[in-house]
Amino acid sequence: MALSKLAVNSFDLTDNYAFTGTTTGATSTQKLFLIKNLDASSSSTLSFVDGSSSVDLDNTYKTYLFRFNNMHPSADQSDLQFQGSTDGGSNYNTTMTTTFFQAYHDEGGSSAALSYDGNHDQAQGTSFQTIHRYVGNGNDECSSGELWLFNPSSTTFVTHFFSTASDYTGNDNNNVIRVGGYFNTTSAINAIQFKQSSGTMDAGRIALYGIK
Repeated sequence: MALSKLAVNSFDLTDNYAFTGTTTGATSTQKLFLIKNLDASSSSTLSFVDGSSSVDLDNTYKTYLFRFNNMHPSADQSDLQFQGSTDGGSNYNTTMTTTFFQAYHDEGGSSAALSYDGNHDQAQGTSFQTIHRYVGNGNDECSSGELWLFNPSSTTFVTHFFSTASDYTGNDNNNVIRVGGYFNTTSAINAIQFKQSSGTMDAGRIALYGIK
């Protein structure tokens, strides 16, 4: 399919990861601004907290993007999880409703499946939500992916999110995980925290971007 059939005539990567493009019938400029990098080093948690000295999550942007690069856990088959806060990071227990499904394929080519997993979704739950699953702790094992957060400063609507992850698991599978959901509150989400279900984040980087 020609690129023009997708209603995109040009697409360029410019300074500060700025995406500029011309679409059919309109000219648009959408820029991705790097706000902060947090690097894991035997870290029990990594938190992005809005505050007077750190403008991480506020009304500057309507859309925020977290990117995970080579997240490596200390514990084998550990899950990377996240939760949000409405009180500046004092508590991470915001009510959320989520869906969770995955595809996997093993290295030997003998096993593969696509399925919904009701063990990792939430219905008005307050637990940390799994977004990367069963990641191995071998020297070359890690996971990478993205989490999108929409208009977290809104006090009118709930805050939606979705994530995609590619995981190298402890049993030598590739898992592709898709999670979607919303924080069921009209309070502003002003902090996001990440942690492993067991052990620590030995290595990896989480980058936060704002999109205009």
